Amino acid sequence: MTIKTTCAYCGVGCGIVATRTGERSVEIKGDPDHPANRGRLCSKGTHLGETVGLEGRLLHPMIGRRRASWDKALNLVAARFRRTIAEHGPGSVAFYVSGQMLTEDYYVANKLMKGFIGTANIDTNSRLCMSSAVAGHTRAFGEDVVPASYDDIDAADLIVLVGSNTAWCHPIVYQRIRARCDAGAKLVVIDPRRTETADEADLHLAIRPGSDVALMNGLLAWCRDAGVLDKAFLRDHVAVPEGFWDIEDSDLWSTARTCDVPAADLRRFYEWFAATPRTVTLFSQGVNQSLTGTDQVNAILNVHLATGRIGKPGAQPFSITGQPNAMGGREVGGLASTLAAHMDFAEANRAIVQRFWASPTIAAKPGLKAVDLFRAVGEGRIKALWVMATNPAVSMPDAGRVREALTACPFVVVSDVMADTDTGAFAHVRLPAAAWGEKDGTVTNSDRTISRQRAIFPLPGEAKPDWWIVKEVARRMGWKTAFAYDRPADIWREHVRLSTYRNEGARLFSLTGRASGGNADYDAMAPFRWGGTPFADGRFPTPDGRARLVPVAQKPLAAPLRDWPLTLNTGRYRDQWHTMTRTGLAPKLARHREEPLVEVHPEDAARLGIADGALARVATPQGESLYRARVTDAQRPGELFVPIHWTDQTSSGGRTGLLPRPLADPISGQPGFKAAPAAITAVATSWRGFLILAGEPAPRPDCLWATRVAIPSGSLWELAGDGDPARLETILPAGERIEAVDAARGTRRVAVLAGGRLVAALFVTECGELPARDWLIAQLGEVEAAPTLLAGRAPGAVVDRGPVVCACFDIGLKTIVAAIRDQGLADVAAIGAAIGAGTNCGSCRPALARLIAGETTHAA
Repeated sequence: MTIKTTCAYCGVGCGIVATRTGERSVEIKGDPDHPANRGRLCSKGTHLGETVGLEGRLLHPMIGRRRASWDKALNLVAARFRRTIAEHGPGSVAFYVSGQMLTEDYYVANKLMKGFIGTANIDTNSRLCMSSAVAGHTRAFGEDVVPASYDDIDAADLIVLVGSNTAWCHPIVYQRIRARCDAGAKLVVIDPRRTETADEADLHLAIRPGSDVALMNGLLAWCRDAGVLDKAFLRDHVAVPEGFWDIEDSDLWSTARTCDVPAADLRRFYEWFAATPRTVTLFSQGVNQSLTGTDQVNAILNVHLATGRIGKPGAQPFSITGQPNAMGGREVGGLASTLAAHMDFAEANRAIVQRFWASPTIAAKPGLKAVDLFRAVGEGRIKALWVMATNPAVSMPDAGRVREALTACPFVVVSDVMADTDTGAFAHVRLPAAAWGEKDGTVTNSDRTISRQRAIFPLPGEAKPDWWIVKEVARRMGWKTAFAYDRPADIWREHVRLSTYRNEGARLFSLTGRASGGNADYDAMAPFRWGGTPFADGRFPTPDGRARLVPVAQKPLAAPLRDWPLTLNTGRYRDQWHTMTRTGLAPKLARHREEPLVEVHPEDAARLGIADGALARVATPQGESLYRARVTDAQRPGELFVPIHWTDQTSSGGRTGLLPRPLADPISGQPGFKAAPAAITAVATSWRGFLILAGEPAPRPDCLWATRVAIPSGSLWELAGDGDPARLETILPAGERIEAVDAARGTRRVAVLAGGRLVAALFVTECGELPARDWLIAQLGEVEAAPTLLAGRAPGAVVDRGPVVCACFDIGLKTIVAAIRDQGLADVAAIGAAIGAGTNCGSCRPALARLIAGETTHAA
């Protein structure tokens, strides 16, 4: 049976054709009819089938560490929330929800909190990734509307990427960008790091972190002086505050100095922009995740409004979101700063929503945003917290303080897919939620396209959809009639009606005509984009119908601190997602970046004694964590980069959430993840090694460095530490042991067999070499163990394919280099034709291009 659904990952919102092949197995292909991806999938989407098993799943309600019935768990949650509200008021409870939830899930949670409990203390992890875009859109347009669509990329002559490693984070969007560039468009990448995206750009501006406002104000001044402002559009459709054009320090040389880029490169960008009416500017986390994120968004919007590059094909500002349903959460009011259906907390809007819901109360004002919410938990003001489909003990800034808050909270509920998460460890009640592949509802992608997500598998164990869990608690709290939903279609129709209720054109968000169908129509719903082409007529959802130019000024950039002289940037890896509760299960996705790396410039590494491949400790005033060092000139001197994905479940290091400051943009409330003051020091170890185990993941080995890598049929742990590594042998399973010891090199190798099969291998050395892991990993699936196990390689010649470059087709570096050399391949297309690399999602194309150019040392 073939089912059309949507991908579980980023905001591109790719369509998927899923064919179930077994009880918990599925074949995944891109949907050629979906407008977002036209049949393409990135590496993560391609390997979704590796993540649908039940290993590690939470399948039954748990109260403490004991299994409970749904009735008992739900009654307890309802009673504790009801009692807390009675004793301390509605403001003493909170929900923290997620862009992983479907729109129907979001709607029910928002309705319960704002319309029935009566507080707006519901916020979402989308606050961490795109709330500055929400605030910027609202200030400029009067409503949170993304005016662009992916089709605008296909029509652009200049594409500007600001703070986005699109080739890794939104690979399918990047393929549309590359296709347009191959047709003649220019690509400018603005990013402090030289990423894979920057490698293929016509121009890369490696600006100083936090200087985006200066860059865009300088561009605005350049456009004014070059005479390319759209004076008619400004006159008829834009409100310009008095004194707006008095932009300080916006000349080319001052801007270049502030941004720390060559003036000639800056001039080239400004000249290209001024000369190219059809320009699309895409921006993402590098813009949003800043203490001045909202101003940075408005600086971009100001340029587009002033030059009339909005509401036209190929001429748009475009916020590309991180999560699959961040946009759906924005539409229903999942943020603490919005009410519902793109309405704020104005008295008239509150009356509209309360009347529509027939609710006993309505939230009077915005609630606590994420950082403030967890601060309130820690201070005892929030006494009951429900976390749904997210992992704030890992992902929030200053995550150590968040853990302290969760420890102190009198009542914590966690709805999740996984049994053991860093946040779930603090829960009094854990509720088993449906995972991707079991959910039924809708999601909205970055360009406002709403798509159906459909279930592929039946719900396992006692897992339930999030909407069902919330509505059952609401009914037990006394609101049975208002939450009498039997299916997602019931919720969808109510959401649609609210979007049109007493709207009368005041808001662009309106799903007119989408509530009339029955359940069969909902089940068969095809993807559609709401809103048409916003602002094409020059009208904006403001009281006077005009957009707003918002004066923004570059804030002073902080000088390096004595104890924290470096600037820490955070972000994503190509083949991983958030805290890896899903992608961490996929062996093919684990190979591109097996361990959490801190990237450091060679000058800083030499000065601080940090060797490539060694361990290093990154510290900030908030905390510290270990990483494997990667020395690369892709970093600016004085700056570090670390990934966000690793947790206590997967590594003793890589805990990036411990490091950022708990500071946020004063307007949007979005944390500033991109520029924390930091320091880095080398960490010496006396031994290093690895452990391979068959079967379910074992507890993390007790040593300084232990990072788990998913492999077929088991786990690989990369290890390093001090002291006697012999204690690691205590976690080896029972069975027949074979051992080899080389005292001179401090090398010890142990293999464990059961019934002739390899079930574990531990290799440790103080100064010797360790073998490649691939052959030993493959032995886990062999019926009989090879006699050369302790050599770590097969008898005779060994083919080493090198680190994986193309995750879609599992192709290694050395395989690609050999094909280039032996077949005389001259370009990326030739590599694809010869061995397939780069022909699926294309996110490895920049690495392939570097290999063609001979830069093999940096390709992986």
